[in-house]
Amino acid sequence: MDAALTAEQDEIRRTLRDLLARHAGPGEVRAAVRTAEGHDPALWRRLAQGLGLPGLALPEEYGGAGCTPTELALACEETGRALLPSPLLATAVLAAPLITALGTPSQRAELLPRIADGTLTAALAVPGGSTAAALGLTGDNRSAPWSGGGRAGGIQARHGDGGWRLYGEADRVLDGHSAGLLLVAAHTGGYPRSRTLLFLVPTELQVRAEVSGGASTEAFTDASSGAEGLTRTRLTSLDETRPLARVELRDTPAVLLGADTETVDVCGALAATGRTAAAVLAAEAVGAAAGALERTVAYVKEREQFGRAIGSFQAVKHRLADLYVRVEAARSAAYYAAWDPEAGPLALAQALETARTVAGEAVQLHGGIGFTWEHEAHLYVKRAAADELLFGPVHRLRDHAAVRAGLFGDEPSRALAHGAAV
Repeated sequence: MDAALTAEQDEIRRTLRDLLARHAGPGEVRAAVRTAEGHDPALWRRLAQGLGLPGLALPEEYGGAGCTPTELALACEETGRALLPSPLLATAVLAAPLITALGTPSQRAELLPRIADGTLTAALAVPGGSTAAALGLTGDNRSAPWSGGGRAGGIQARHGDGGWRLYGEADRVLDGHSAGLLLVAAHTGGYPRSRTLLFLVPTELQVRAEVSGGASTEAFTDASSGAEGLTRTRLTSLDETRPLARVELRDTPAVLLGADTETVDVCGALAATGRTAAAVLAAEAVGAAAGALERTVAYVKEREQFGRAIGSFQAVKHRLADLYVRVEAARSAAYYAAWDPEAGPLALAQALETARTVAGEAVQLHGGIGFTWEHEAHLYVKRAAADELLFGPVHRLRDHAAVRAGLFGDEPSRALAHGAAV
């Protein structure tokens, strides 16, 4: 592969970095996460309509740019560098590929152009907060009981005279409180013919802020959604730049994504989406690690001790050099995965580990100020920890990648047991 960026790819990265430097500094990020949407709607419109970010990897026939996942990964590397809160990941990386792969022609024609121009955001809701398992990142999603299986729990779907109805709940749904469209994974068919399908649940954003005990505790609840029986509650999350929600469905009407319930391969589509999403997530984590390292290098050049900048001390230089090597290695893995999504889970594991290490070192090298709530260093630590909780952990990403690669020999029973244990 040729690792050099094309002129168009370099322009995407440069333009986005300049824009985010002006409009997504630490102060703007802190203000954005405290809005009802969890992001800056004006900046999102600018990114969507001015730069076309949601449509980068969508076909041109649906209003997209027709680019590859590589361009989307480069864009997410820049949003990760700024820790930008936006619906880009949930909408363009997780939801749009599933609609493209499984949707009927009319569903794609109706939804994808609106996603491409940013007027429609979407979120993937899977039961149990098991996004990594559903996407096949930490286990075989055909054998893991993430969808509730034929037993109680999960989200159940039943078909009647009035169409499909959903009952259940999903936790830790990324941007689920503000998305205009939910893609809900639900179990149907009963125990003898159990299968998982994806359903479309349109919503209307009517978010109400409830503040209790002062401004420090906020809960955002959408109790009057456009869909009957749907309640969405924004959760208090470790990383405020990754808004999470609980989605409750009580006999909620839904539309099946696709047309044929018997032959549609939902688990296969989820796994394919998961591998590409892992590559994009890896690039985003690399961006966050690079952002933390850049801020740390700038700080040690200014902070003086014993009459000289602490960055001139050999011990500090060695620590920063080690971090630089980690970031560049993770970036190489992420770029390769963007070219070959089969390597996505391994690249994601390396990037998450790198982000965690660099963020921890950034706090240490900033000294006392790095531990304060007012400084942005803790935001990188929270992003690294939260991403590993959502899409990891690292050791399971690597273990499942090793199982898929056959490093343990031909052990189908081990792979099944591994998936069931996730």
